[in-house]
Amino acid sequence: MLGKVNKLRQWLKKPVGIGTMVSVAVLSAGGALAAWGAFSVAIDKTNSLEFCISCHSMQATVYQEYRNSPHFSNASGVRATCADCHVPKPFIDKMIAKVTAAKDVYHTVLGTIDTPEKFEKNRLHMAKAVWARMEATDSRECRSCHSRDAMDIHKQRPKAQSLMTKGMDQGQTCISCHKGIAHKLPDMSSGYRALLTELKEAAPARSARADVLYSFESTEIHAERPQGTPGKGDGTVFPLTRVKVLERSGDFARVEIRGWIQDGAGRLLVAARARRIFQVSMSAKFADGVVLRGEAETDPDTGLSWQQGSVTGWVRTAAFTADDKALNAYGAEMANAACGSCHSEPHGDHFLANQWIGVIKDMKDSTALSAEDVRFLQTYFQFRAKDMVKHGS
Repeated sequence: MLGKVNKLRQWLKKPVGIGTMVSVAVLSAGGALAAWGAFSVAIDKTNSLEFCISCHSMQATVYQEYRNSPHFSNASGVRATCADCHVPKPFIDKMIAKVTAAKDVYHTVLGTIDTPEKFEKNRLHMAKAVWARMEATDSRECRSCHSRDAMDIHKQRPKAQSLMTKGMDQGQTCISCHKGIAHKLPDMSSGYRALLTELKEAAPARSARADVLYSFESTEIHAERPQGTPGKGDGTVFPLTRVKVLERSGDFARVEIRGWIQDGAGRLLVAARARRIFQVSMSAKFADGVVLRGEAETDPDTGLSWQQGSVTGWVRTAAFTADDKALNAYGAEMANAACGSCHSEPHGDHFLANQWIGVIKDMKDSTALSAEDVRFLQTYFQFRAKDMVKHGS
């Protein structure tokens, strides 16, 4: 045994010949090339349309939608496959995308999206993840085929020319306006409606002892505490109105709401002087109880006279929450759902508070918003308007 060890030591001490070195180098290079070739073939295989739709969940849903899209069949005969839109061209980014895609395999095995019903339930979540990645890369994969420099915008329809020019000038990215170009849009309302459900369920616990509450939906206000089944109220409190709790009694609370009253329009309380951010509309009798405060002020832009005021009445606490952060999250999700399917979500400070009324009125018919949703969204943007932010409201 000792002799064999000594022979091994002697062999290891011998100098390596040029031929041996060349052989090792050639074999190593050949092995590396073979490994790289096999790796490239495997990557190309996973980029193929056949591989992408090999899962039943893809074959039965997004593939059928894709077949009816311009990316599958068009006048020019150019077909964009899954990888063209979803797999980056740069190597490092491509590898990151491949590793990230492993979770899709995991959820397929787990059965998260193995039926059309489950797929639809998770469609919004999955779509948002894809949209976020595209926005983060300025729609890099879209631009690998669609170059702004090569685009003859004058050959587009007039409306498309206007929207495209406006979007480019504002720095919007492709996915901002083209979310439904290859696949069916998810139910955009499902996100904010789920948040509203959570808001309603959590509201009683979060607002039970709070002194300040915020309405998340329109609700009636009563001059006196209703007994039994409440009749018609004496007014309406609109969404996102801030109230101060003065007294509680069962499911009701006596609250004070402060705002501004325009001279000659005493039945409407708004959140800020000369800004039509509606808080409370009142019957003529109930409006007689409005307490006016301070001196009347004239708005320099309109010449109208305004005065601070407050109204006190009873409201059902089920329509209020103390969690203003959750309320803002609900508003942000609604804004994204209503606006984000056609273009990037606008910032509130793009317009003045009163201008938002016309903007929402013009756009509401292009959305699936209910009348109550429209009221909420209008106020949500108005509170973020440039003339409200400027004054720290």
